[in-house]
Parts: sequence; C-alpha cells; structure tokens
Amino acid sequence: MTKYIFVTGGVTSSLGKGIISASLAKLLQSRGYRVTIQKFDPYINIDPGTLNPYEHGECYVTEDGAETDLDLGHYERFLNTPTSKANNITTGRIYQNVINMEREGKFLGKTVQVVPHITDEIKRNFRILGESGDYDIVITELGGTVGDIESLPYIEAVRQFRWEVGSGNSLVIHLTLIPFLAAAGELKTKPTQHSVKMLLEYGIQPDILVCRTEHHLNTDIRKKIALFCNVNINAVIESIDAPSIYDVPLLMLKEQLDKTVLTKLKLPHKVEPELVNWKSFLGRLKNPTSEVRIGLVGKYVELPDAYKSIVESFIHAGATNESKVKVEYIPSEMLTPGNAVERLKGLHGVLVAPGFGERGFEGKIEAIRYVRENNIPFFGICLGMQCAVVEFGRNVLGLKNASSTEMNPETPHPVINMMEEQKKVVNKGGTMRLGAYGCELKKGSKAEKFYGKTRISERHRHRYEFNNDYLKDYENAGLLPTGFNPENNLVEIVELKNHPFFVGAQFHPELKSTVANPHPLFINFVAASMAYARKQ
Repeated sequence: MTKYIFVTGGVTSSLGKGIISASLAKLLQSRGYRVTIQKFDPYINIDPGTLNPYEHGECYVTEDGAETDLDLGHYERFLNTPTSKANNITTGRIYQNVINMEREGKFLGKTVQVVPHITDEIKRNFRILGESGDYDIVITELGGTVGDIESLPYIEAVRQFRWEVGSGNSLVIHLTLIPFLAAAGELKTKPTQHSVKMLLEYGIQPDILVCRTEHHLNTDIRKKIALFCNVNINAVIESIDAPSIYDVPLLMLKEQLDKTVLTKLKLPHKVEPELVNWKSFLGRLKNPTSEVRIGLVGKYVELPDAYKSIVESFIHAGATNESKVKVEYIPSEMLTPGNAVERLKGLHGVLVAPGFGERGFEGKIEAIRYVRENNIPFFGICLGMQCAVVEFGRNVLGLKNASSTEMNPETPHPVINMMEEQKKVVNKGGTMRLGAYGCELKKGSKAEKFYGKTRISERHRHRYEFNNDYLKDYENAGLLPTGFNPENNLVEIVELKNHPFFVGAQFHPELKSTVANPHPLFINFVAASMAYARKQ
C-alpha cells in the first residue's frame, strides 16, 4: 500500500515546506523508494497561470503543460523526475470539479457542502498519484499556514484521510519556527507550542516537528518541545538556516529525518542513502575556481522568485563549470539608449528573461543591441528570444519600427506574430502553447553541438512566434534559425553567426535543469561568459 506524508506549516509562511518536502523525498529516493511530491495551494485561482509574478513568483510549467506553483520546480530539481498536473492542486480546481459535478446532477439533489463534498474531492486528489501504482510514498505539501481560513478544508481532509487509511500508513510533518529573541538571548518554543495546539484543535496530532531556527537546538529545548507538543524527542528535527537549499538534504540526513519517517511508516530502511553525486555537486558549488558576472534583464527583478528556475539553472551550470555565477538583476524598464552602456558594462554575459506585456520591452531591446555589438555572450529566453529578433530586424535588417504584434499590433514589420491557433483564443487561463514539444536542430549548429544530438524536447509557454515570412531575410543577414518544431515549422532557436555566444530560445530551458542534469544551454552560456571574462 502506498504511504502518505503530509507537510503542514505553522507560525509563519515562507519557512520552506517545499525544500523540506523535496529534501525528504531525495533521501527516501536515495534509499530505493519511489517517491513523488504534490502541492495543494489554498487560493481560488484554478492555477498560477494568470497570477502576476509579483503575487506568486514564477509559474512553473510541467511536461504535460500544467501551469503550476514554483515549488514543483524544486521537486524536479531535487528528484530529477518530471511532475504533472496531478502534482499541483488549488482550491479553485477543487471547487470547480465539485461545482461541475453538481451541475451534472451527480449529487442526486443533495445539498453540496464543504463537508463532505469539498473534503471528499480533496481526498480523491490526495489518492490520485498513490493509486497510480507508480509510487511507494506520496508527499503532500499543504500551502499556507495552519490557522488560515482557506486552509481549513485541507486540514479537515487530512484528518479524515488519516482515519481512512489507518495507522502506520500516513504521517504529518509540521514545519514550524523557533525564533531567537536577541533581547532575551534565548530561543523561544511558545510559537511552536501554539501552532501544534491549533493543529490539535482541528483533530490532528503531528508525528514529526521540523523546527526552523537560526541557532542549534540543545537537548533541553528538544525535550521541552517534545513534552509540550506530544511527540518523541527523536521526532523533533532541527532545520537550521543553510547557505544553500542544496545543503538541506544533508542536514536532514544528519538529523535522521528519513529514518524517523520510515520507522513511523513501518517501512524497512533498505540501503543507506547514496548521495555521492549530490555531495560532489555541493563540493563544486562551494569551491569555485572562478567567478562570472551575468546580468539578468527582466521586468520583475524586484522579486527574484519571479525568475527562480533561471537562477537555479545558473547554480547548476556554475557548479558544472566550477565557477560562481554572480547574477545581477537589471530592471529592463530602466534601460534606455542613453544609459544602457553604463548599466551593462562590466558584465561577462547577459540573459534577457521571459515576460509578458509592453513594460520594459524597449529596455530589453537596448540590452540586446549592446551585447550584440560588443560580442558579449547573450542568452534570450522566450520573450528574450523575440526581443533579439526585433532588435536584429530594426538595427541590422533596417526594418523600421519592426516589433511584435503583442507590443504593437500596428507594426509595419511584425517579425514576431501571434500563432495562428492562438488568434481565436479568448480565455487567458491555460490556453497558451504549453508543455513539452519536439525540436529538430540543424546539423553543424551551435545548438546541436551544445545538446550533442539533433532531436530534443523542451517546454513552452507562449502565444507569439517568429514570423516565418521574414525567415530568409534573417538567414541571409546572419541571425540563423537553427531549431524548428517538426510539426508546424515554428522557429525554436536562433543563433547569431560570428558571435561568441548569441542564442535565443523560444522555449524555457530553465524548466528542465536539475542538479543531476544541468541544462546544456546554461552550461555553455556560463562557459562562454567565463571565456569572455578571461579576455577582459
């Protein structure tokens, strides 16, 4: 029978439930168990696809085209296994499913209520991955904080679910905070006690407490927490602040979180965790032999989580190259023809980030012009690739006022145009070109060299594309389309001839970079930036 682990949070948000879930999953995976993680979010949006990045960070896209919470990126980066739409459920989707069933008459005239109908639908989604037969253990992270009004149906569903599956088949890990009061000079356990008390009021006794802290927990504090929260002392797990999220699995291994979990779930410990490659990655990450400064030009740079997967991809690629990648965030709307040189000088590479809308578009164009003319390594992703096409059209091909029809529907030269199948789309949610699509790389291209093969698959999230009416003009001038979708001839990759590294990708390579498999485009972009830095 599949075992179920629920991860809840208390005291405050942003304690790192996703990282703890991913770290535990990594340890259990390394012991030979088939593990997956799912995230239940309490907001009423159907998915994060329509959320502003300032509201919720980046929108992570899965292979099957689901727009999901950014925590799924952590799950994939740690486990090196793909997730799907079943791995991220929102309150909006739960209610939508129940309302659809009510409209179809499936409740036979009964009054539809939070209990049992909403909680039953939540429990059904708890089970989907477990009943697939693909996993031994399913970890479910519950978004929000215990005590939030919107989280109550999930907590009640967990209470019911645990009763249904029986003893030893599920457990609850409660992530909480042990604050340090400088004035008193001591750690305080009372917030954790109150958080657990609130869980108990809802009918749930946590099995394990993971305590976020800035200082080590001594034996006396652990005993106090165990006594007043009704858990064994070995179930009080210290989660001290770490220099990197990739340190957390080793910290949890030291705390024996995985052993405690397996014991409570009555599962054999099997082999000891084999983390040689993980430790090797950390060794390279912490002992770089060089440093490069790469500018990330985007419109949401005030919130680094808006580009979380890109930043993590730089960490993976930097470790591969034994180089520390220092990312410098540059707001694109602040770049003008008059200040672009001053703001970008000293960088060893520039990545122009994805995004939507007109704000900051012209600033991205200026950044690309600067790096193209000065042979500085450039990497453009999605809108970043489209900006490169527009910049080249204006400043090399002489196409006056060339643009994307997203930014200027009346442009005389729509070098970036809306995809045909998107022109009749009215609803915004979940209607873009989403998920994995194939791409054929031209033999002899830089892209083929980077990937080491001619057939690849990458994930997409866009409505606009390279306008193939201008294809020959661009090829003749030196901006070469070197990757095409074999079904519709959509241009997926462009690269500039006679430039050390000038690559634009219509897809999102950052979504497939993991610790075990850093993405080749990021690896080679960082390598090109290192080569540029050595020449300076």
